[in-house]
Amino acid sequence: MPILDVELYEPASPGLAQHLADAVGQALASPTCHTWVRLHPMDPRHYAENGASVAPADLPVFVTILHREPPVGTALESEVKALTALVAAVLGKNAERVHLRYAVAAAGRQAFGGKLV
Repeated sequence: MPILDVELYEPASPGLAQHLADAVGQALASPTCHTWVRLHPMDPRHYAENGASVAPADLPVFVTILHREPPVGTALESEVKALTALVAAVLGKNAERVHLRYAVAAAGRQAFGGKLV
């Protein structure tokens, strides 16, 4: 049940959310309809780094990942590497500009259609 919230500082091309959902679902071996992606295109004027000007091609991508139970240890390290490379490839970004954040486990905190998971 991973849910990915993807903040990108450029317009989202048509079909990008589906492309990411399919690629991430395959990479994580998720059953059909169990990987969700929500894109949040942001205005590039709303991003800055102190003491530097960031070129449009170097604008970062921030991805927050919500799992029922997040992986730990080497499984987490493997997932981070795989998702970073995948997101970078799909978006045409340098992997160094892809930043992942893992949310606290959703188990007992997230409800879908009125049912707590």
